[in-house]
Amino acid sequence: MPPIESSSDARPLVAQSPPEPVFTPPPQRWQLAPQHPEESSALAASAHIPAVISQLLLARGIATPEAVSAFLNPEIAQLHDPFQMLGMAAAVDRLELAIARCETILLYGDYDVDGTTAVVLLKTAIEMLAGTKGTSGCTVRFHVPHRIREGYGIQSAVLESAATEGVALVISVDTGMRAFAEARRARELGLDLIVTDHHLPDAEDELPVALAILNPNKPGCPYPEKFLCGAAIAFKLAQAILQRHDQRHNLTRTRDKILPSFLKMVAIATVADAVPLKGENRVLAALGIRELHRPAGLGLRALFQAALIDPAAKPLTSFDLGFRLGPRINAAGRMDIAAEVVELFTTRDAARAHELASKLERLNTQRREAEAAVLRKVESRLATDAALATHKMIVMAGEGWHRGIIGILASRIVDRTAKPAIVVSIEDGVAYGSGRSIDGFPLLEAIETCADLYTRFGGHAFAVGFAMPAENLPEMERRLYAFAAEKLVGRAAEQILRIHAELALDRVTPALATWLRKLEPYGHGNPEPVFIARNLRLTSPVRLMKEKHIRLELVPTDQAAISSAPIKAVGWNLARRAEELGLQAGSVIDLAYKIRENDHPQYGGLQIEIAGIESSSSATPAL
Repeated sequence: MPPIESSSDARPLVAQSPPEPVFTPPPQRWQLAPQHPEESSALAASAHIPAVISQLLLARGIATPEAVSAFLNPEIAQLHDPFQMLGMAAAVDRLELAIARCETILLYGDYDVDGTTAVVLLKTAIEMLAGTKGTSGCTVRFHVPHRIREGYGIQSAVLESAATEGVALVISVDTGMRAFAEARRARELGLDLIVTDHHLPDAEDELPVALAILNPNKPGCPYPEKFLCGAAIAFKLAQAILQRHDQRHNLTRTRDKILPSFLKMVAIATVADAVPLKGENRVLAALGIRELHRPAGLGLRALFQAALIDPAAKPLTSFDLGFRLGPRINAAGRMDIAAEVVELFTTRDAARAHELASKLERLNTQRREAEAAVLRKVESRLATDAALATHKMIVMAGEGWHRGIIGILASRIVDRTAKPAIVVSIEDGVAYGSGRSIDGFPLLEAIETCADLYTRFGGHAFAVGFAMPAENLPEMERRLYAFAAEKLVGRAAEQILRIHAELALDRVTPALATWLRKLEPYGHGNPEPVFIARNLRLTSPVRLMKEKHIRLELVPTDQAAISSAPIKAVGWNLARRAEELGLQAGSVIDLAYKIRENDHPQYGGLQIEIAGIESSSSATPAL
């Protein structure tokens, strides 16, 4: 192929000769969603929405004008009654008694975004209610474990200390479903335990002994939304107790003022924890993002400032929560002391809020540096270890890898290989593991085949964690590889690019972008739309940016280039793909793309972001 034209800060593709082996990612396969033109046209007309929006909503199961209105206009009234959750009445009764008796309550959280935000909102709700009842003697304490020193989950030693210090009621948040021995110890100590958690229980006869267990996944629980994150379940407890207080006193403050303010924390946790953003989760996230445009708390404002986010300048998106706020909050638990997140969001000292937010920024920088250093080793091993390519899943271990980043590394391996992945850090003879999965592979079920090897483990279908003696690592690998070989038999590793609708590039307009914003927040269960435009001709050579990104200028082949201004499209990390296809001026391609809105003051506006490229002659059959 002729040299690809290079921008001033990059070299031509042909000049790239990596000095060491480079991992080759699995092939990308395009999967076009079923198209329903007649139903789409009918829904568009009855709901008064553009046809392409109708098509996207139909793919999400939104098929009536009423459902369209509810989806596009989420409201507090759409939240389910918290008392539908099995055990809620008993939990509220006990919490009200604790407040009336001025008891000391311990909130036992987790060290991630979900756990820390859950502690914040439940602590705030209980203290708010205690204040209205005039029971200033009610004390709400919290414990967030240190990832390295304590690890995940409830610890009996903490419960024993709490009992000696006068705690009467313990409420777990985002943890507790597998705390069998610890729950029994709490009962022996005379502590009442309420478990609020979203992780999957083992079975009905293996639930921890507790006064109440709030978990939509608990056997027999009729609560409609099964995929709430931990903070959302804590929120439902707060909603229930405040709602009961309002009903008794004929008030409306919970619905009108308090719940919307609580949804800020819930939205951050819901997006960061990657639960499906549909049903009640969509309502929680959408309303919470709306409230985040008016951050009242000192800690939240300080965090926005540290992350260089100005919610007054532009609409917040799920990207801001999942990739800007979430990682900074998580950095505390990954690299240092997660309890400081609770302090950040509850402090009334502006200087302290700024200090804590700045610390989170530094910790997040340290996390990125540690991740980058180990990721280079991971990618080198992927490129050079031929044995890894033969397995249906990846298990990779390293001595002394920081435990705070192994979950992120597992996600990176999944992204690169399209295989389930477990990353293990070996420290002082102990193997600490974290895993991430792909659609159709139940990761928790996989590690349960190794239950006898672990000292502790837990998680769900898509994410797990465990600890075990390092000497058990070879046997775990053997069992997991066998399990994956059986579950994924006949399934080749491939990157599936799900395309939601066909849309010619000349139909990308500011009006359409406005409609697409109404589908936010995007995430698991409500993916950002990917479109396909067919038969596009490159009007000039591919431009290479920073050696790995590309920019294309395109016109439809059914329009004369002289009468059509070229449409520019940017593709991140697609230089190798452009070289594989031999793209040059005149090449005809099919383009999978997303619609972006660039807020750069000089180069802002709508932008076509390339998600995939195929030669027109080969792309159509692949769909």
